[in-house]
Amino acid sequence: MGKGNLIKLSVVVPVRDAELYISDALTSLVRNAHRDFEFIVVDDGSTDATGQIIEDFREDLPGLVVLRNERPVGLADARNLGVSLASGRYLTFMDGDDWLAPGYLTDLVGAIERLGCDFVRVDHVQVEGRRRVIHRAPPAPREVVLKPRDHILPAEVRTMVDYPYAWAGIYRRDLGDLLNFPGHLHTAEDRPWIWRLHRQASSFGVVSLAGLFYRRMVSGSLTRIGDARQLHFFDAFDLVFADLEEEFAPKAARTFCALLAHHLELADRFSPELRTRFERRGAEALRRLPGGLLAETRLDPARDQILRRLLEAR
Repeated sequence: MGKGNLIKLSVVVPVRDAELYISDALTSLVRNAHRDFEFIVVDDGSTDATGQIIEDFREDLPGLVVLRNERPVGLADARNLGVSLASGRYLTFMDGDDWLAPGYLTDLVGAIERLGCDFVRVDHVQVEGRRRVIHRAPPAPREVVLKPRDHILPAEVRTMVDYPYAWAGIYRRDLGDLLNFPGHLHTAEDRPWIWRLHRQASSFGVVSLAGLFYRRMVSGSLTRIGDARQLHFFDAFDLVFADLEEEFAPKAARTFCALLAHHLELADRFSPELRTRFERRGAEALRRLPGGLLAETRLDPARDQILRRLLEAR
């Protein structure tokens, strides 16, 4: 298959130990295949049957490119590896335990070509067991070209930076470094990514398209595991706050406080030692917030109390 400008869309699919789901994911790509699409699957050190299942799709999925890491490097670096080898005009992502509706990728390409902007954000379908719920991208005018910086604020409203999912969109590949993730992070890597994208890209749009099915609470996912990688949440927000324009600081502070309170509500999944470390990092991070941001940040009574208790205990 030809490369360069002959490829319109590159789909980057990082996967690790997903033998229960990867067949569904790849079957959905077969139903989305097109002569000018390529599918870059990065097997990030799987030790189960994931690699063999991927091999079984070589004949059925035109444009399939398979990369293997002997040792896992994490979601962020696995995505970065796929991005570095992508040759399409546009780029999108899918995780190895999710799947796509037939024809979704063609519609996604049609949306960014119709609007002619740097990137397009879309809705998605959240899946828990048999339950399906459409989750909408944050409120914004749809089917028009917008300035990304204009949709970071206001602080107290859900905005585009509160919808960080990389797979919920399509991006011009010539955005270059803006599409790379902080590789040292093993969770929350999409938070600094979405902030940088909205601060530095020139244009974007939102369209009403919900063709990606996102499995929540999958066994082995970081949403269910309370290991030391959860501490990367703090490193991620250190990157968000680094060199942040003053006008956006209240929004970043509010988002950080809301997510910190959420993590603390789920702290029973942590070991006692990790919980102590997490709470210590949380208290330190709250005290480092610029100026009077913490005093000005109000969530709801329950979460405000969680954060007060954290500060009082530390």
